[in-house]
Amino acid sequence: MYLCTSKYYTIYMSTEKLKCLIIGSGPAGYTAAIYASRANLEPVLYTGKEPGGQLTITNDVENYPGYPEGIMGPQMMEDFKNQALRFGTDIRYEMITKVDFSVFPLKVWSETGHEMEALSVIIATGASAKWLGIPSEQKLMNKGVSACAVCDGFFFRGQEVAIVGGGDTAAEEATYLAKLCKKVHLLVRRDEMRASKIMQERVINTPNLEVHWNTETVEILGEDAVNGVKIRNVLTSSEQTLDVTGFFVAIGHKPNTEIFEGWLDMDDNKYLKAVPGRTHTKIEGVFVSGDASDHIYRQAVTAAGSGCMAALDAERYLAAKGLI
Repeated sequence: MYLCTSKYYTIYMSTEKLKCLIIGSGPAGYTAAIYASRANLEPVLYTGKEPGGQLTITNDVENYPGYPEGIMGPQMMEDFKNQALRFGTDIRYEMITKVDFSVFPLKVWSETGHEMEALSVIIATGASAKWLGIPSEQKLMNKGVSACAVCDGFFFRGQEVAIVGGGDTAAEEATYLAKLCKKVHLLVRRDEMRASKIMQERVINTPNLEVHWNTETVEILGEDAVNGVKIRNVLTSSEQTLDVTGFFVAIGHKPNTEIFEGWLDMDDNKYLKAVPGRTHTKIEGVFVSGDASDHIYRQAVTAAGSGCMAALDAERYLAAKGLI
């Protein structure tokens, strides 16, 4: 089937026939691989450019069942990967760059040009947080800078934090943080929020939540941990420093679904649509799991659960069609 294989590359000679192809390697992808392997679907999993997904840039994970003392995100994904390998998953450290869902078996190509024909495809490409793009943001990632209040807010109990954003997500996460933190500063670039009226009312009526209108972030301060944030009023250019120990970015997520445009149904923000309560897409044999289709929960445990669902749906689909 192929000439040479290693952890980083594979050179193939001909079109490869697969029962189950999994695209993505976060909690959804690895969980799908575990279930698909145990169902003898002989899954091949392509990790994508970020093996392990967003959890590989997350330090402490304390809200995933089964880890009572918490666990580092990269180690957690290593555990998921090793469990998938234990049951026989073929993990390949490449990206899928092209698909053709107009034919069956479904055609897929990797970044090296390798062509595959799959009886089923499970999409677990996830979504990536949008960042402000300032150097200090990356420097202090997981040292007080976070893109998930639900994930990391617990670590800032009783402290003063800032959060940037003006939509429903920012409003929801700001009010969530206000339940845990001494004070929350919400930084809104315009003189109004994009959030729904009810969410705006919750923000305004939260006593320990202060909104800074017409405000942009200049720099997040600190060396080994966040100890402040410098902000600027976009109308007056005046600057001030807020003494905070946490900085949350809530300006949205971008689902990694570009290669499926034109093939699968998406919402206005490019999240993939599935049959309600299932993982089926409009294309037979194609299933979606994790954050690629979830803009609401975005948690490791919900992604893993949907990965399980996708593998079970794929197995039942193949069995019903007499393909396994």
